[in-house]
Amino acid sequence: MKHFLSVLLIFTGWMALQAADPLQPNPPPNYEYHQGSFDGTGKWFLDREIAHFMSHQGAPWLEREERETEEAPNRLVSALSLKPGYQVGDVGAGSGYLTWRMARVVGPTGKVYANDIQPEMIAFLRTNLLVRGITNVIPVLGTTTDPRLPDNTLDLILLVDVYHECDHPWEMTRRMTDALKPGGRLVFVEYRGEERWIPIKPLHKMTATQVRKEMALHPRLAFVENLTNLPRQHILIFQKKPSVPASSH
Repeated sequence: MKHFLSVLLIFTGWMALQAADPLQPNPPPNYEYHQGSFDGTGKWFLDREIAHFMSHQGAPWLEREERETEEAPNRLVSALSLKPGYQVGDVGAGSGYLTWRMARVVGPTGKVYANDIQPEMIAFLRTNLLVRGITNVIPVLGTTTDPRLPDNTLDLILLVDVYHECDHPWEMTRRMTDALKPGGRLVFVEYRGEERWIPIKPLHKMTATQVRKEMALHPRLAFVENLTNLPRQHILIFQKKPSVPASSH
């Protein structure tokens, strides 16, 4: 009986919160656990198996020469329409391959918060910034549930080949949305799962339909567009909606 009352109170509180602000995130669906595939965790979210994240030992792959032609990073940064003074988050920044490029665009009046969950990756990132003389980047060691970005601060958050590896995708998206300013953009760059020819392991690709399905759990986010002008990846852009004003009653 006590358990039932506790659940009832939680549900009643959540319903009251929804009535006050319909942009509050929906309750997350349960994660499911099944037999994992070769490169999977055995943890499933909305019919998608979550991939293992890349170890820091794979950092040289992030800096490979072929990445220029396979991913066209400068074309990606241009597509983000960054401006001087922007506050940007690079979640799963790894060695900082995109971080320093964005830092140069936002300039000395802007900042890039470069997040990763591995201290070793943060160390690689710092080295890459040092050799390029980049000083407007703030490295951030996050967790699998929280990127530890400042709330209501960022104009844009970018995840490049990262979201499919997030161990807690609902929690991470909720906290990234918290970090965005109203009108701020959340951008997912993922290898296109619709195209079999792209030589990436299946769990490390995502379809646009799957990304939009998972983002639909977050009423504060609105889908903006899916750009496919990169050689192998989607650029899926969502935007944080303005907050609902508090009721005057």
